[in-house]
Amino acid sequence: MRADYLEFWKNRYPDLLAATGEHLTISLASIALGVAVAVPLGIYLSGSRIRWLRSLVFSVANLFQTIPSLALLAILIPLLGIGMKPAIFALFLYSLLPILRSTYAGFQSVDPSVLEAARGMGFSRSQRLLSIQLPLAFPYIMSGVRLTTVYIISWTTLAALIGAGGLGQLIVSGIGVNKTELIVSASLCAIVLALIFDRALGAVEKFGARRARTERGDASLLHG
Repeated sequence: MRADYLEFWKNRYPDLLAATGEHLTISLASIALGVAVAVPLGIYLSGSRIRWLRSLVFSVANLFQTIPSLALLAILIPLLGIGMKPAIFALFLYSLLPILRSTYAGFQSVDPSVLEAARGMGFSRSQRLLSIQLPLAFPYIMSGVRLTTVYIISWTTLAALIGAGGLGQLIVSGIGVNKTELIVSASLCAIVLALIFDRALGAVEKFGARRARTERGDASLLHG
């Protein structure tokens, strides 16, 4: 039995490596798009006084979360075809709400009196954003990105159903030919990827939290 497993790993190692590369490409592309859209949007909404716009944006982002993943992929096929494009776009839509919510919460947590004191000392809007608000909100933002990354890596396995490849393709193939070793191996690779990114982003989040505590101390001196 052990020899059979060793032979399996020897034969399937290139396939697992290639599928892992595809899996990472889909996951990281969708997360990067989510960060590029949700973080600036969350920053804008945190400073906006237009309540209906804030409600509209969060409602739309929440709507994407309520659509079943398979249904969303099926809807995108007529628009984007099959392959990586619809998979990345669907996962990008799923990534918006948690990143948007954490960014908004982070910027809302900044003490307005500190910003007012910085304004009185001549800080421009961009200086307040980069020197005070962003460092203090960074742990919140990273918390959302970390959670989203773990979810997206898991959900990317469904991309195989529309021909996008990745580790899900090996899982589907293993189910089709009743190969338990293939199913378990691909699943373990996805789990390991999620754990690695969770630990790495967790370390970044902790570093940001330490920086935020330092910034809060400096902000208190500024306010005082």
